This record gives sequence, structure tokens and C-alpha cells, in this order.
Amino acid sequence: MLPMKHVVITGASRGLGRAMAIGFAADGWVVSGCGTDAAALQSLAGQLGLDHLTHTCDVTDPAAVEGFAAAVTERFGAPDILLNSAATINPNKPLWEVSADEFGRVVDVNLKGVHHVIRAFVPGMISRGKGVVVNFSSGWGRSTAPEVAPYCATKWGIEGLTAALAEELPAGLAAIALNPGIIDTRMLRSCFGEGASGYPRPEEWAKVAVPFLASLGTPDNGKALTVPGM
Repeated sequence: MLPMKHVVITGASRGLGRAMAIGFAADGWVVSGCGTDAAALQSLAGQLGLDHLTHTCDVTDPAAVEGFAAAVTERFGAPDILLNSAATINPNKPLWEVSADEFGRVVDVNLKGVHHVIRAFVPGMISRGKGVVVNFSSGWGRSTAPEVAPYCATKWGIEGLTAALAEELPAGLAAIALNPGIIDTRMLRSCFGEGASGYPRPEEWAKVAVPFLASLGTPDNGKALTVPGM
């Protein structure tokens, strides 16, 4: 019997992260997921079952991320795929009206949080000699829109960070920037309002995204990809 594959997902308590956790588990993967909503994670744990791990963790806290990584590694070892999907967005407003705290929070989650997770998990993946890191970007990481400049800045940053990481990783590993597409999530509703309802729900998206993510490997190192059809 082939060993079960292992995926680590940040932002697993809601939206795309939760949908991916459920989808990967249904496909026979071991799932380790973290998020900040303890009640939502408890609900997810009940849905996934005892063969998986959920952990309350704010990716902006490097000590909390290290604790999550230690718990994951002790139980399941290094992941086959690391999905940095935790993200936040600023309330719609022109850049000069965005407060320092609002801008800082977007940077802390979307950029610094990804760095904390990479520092915690990638050394183990390197020791193992294989693994794929997928950093979630956005259509707004390859284009721009008004009133979401902080979010655009961080997602453009993810594209550059991932491209540089891809050059640094040893053979056997890969780093990929992923545009998930336009999905009806809480973040999209903060921008689009009810207009977000015209786009796929996370559960529909995951039916395409999970097998696509599972197929990624070293030939994809350094690529900036988009979930097909999204």
C-alpha cells in the first residue's frame, strides 16, 4: 500500500482553506490545517475525523506557527504539499484613507505570515528531499484595482517572493504562486457585496482546485499558475 500523502493548509477555518481541507481528506490525504477561529476549526475537525489535525494558529505570530509546525511534524512528518492560503483584505477605500493599522494587518497576514510558515515547514521538507510549496496569490497579484491597494501590494509581493524561493530551493522541491480565481468568499463579498454571488462557492471551486493542486510537482517550480477554469 502506498503511504498516505500529507497536506498542510493555512487559513483552514473558512473559505478556500476549509473547502480544500475537506476535499483533500475526501481524496485520501492526511490534512493538517490551522486557522484563527477555534469554533470553526472544531467543527472542521469533527467533519474530517481523528486521522487529521486542526490547530488554532495566527500566522502573524511566529511562535504560534512554530508550535503548529512542531505538532504537525511530530504526528505526520513534513508535508508533501504546503498551502499558504491564509489571507486578509483591507476595507474598500482609497490608499490615502487606509490607516497604518489596516495596511499593517494586510502585510502581516499576507506576506509576513507566509514567511513565518515557510520558515517553520520548509527545512523539514528539504531534509525529506521533496515537497511543493504553493503560495496563494490573486488576480490582483498580477493586475490592480482601486480601493484594494494594500491587498494588491501583498499579492504582487507573493509573486516575487515565490519566484525567488523557487530559485533557492534544492532539487526535489518546488514553489508555485497560485491565482485561485474569483470565488464567492467572505473576502470577495467585502469588495463586491452581493455581486460575489455570481461566482463559484468554495466548495464548487475545490472540486477543480484539489486535484489540480495534487498534480503539482517539481516541473512546476517557479511557475505562476491559475486554477483551470477559474
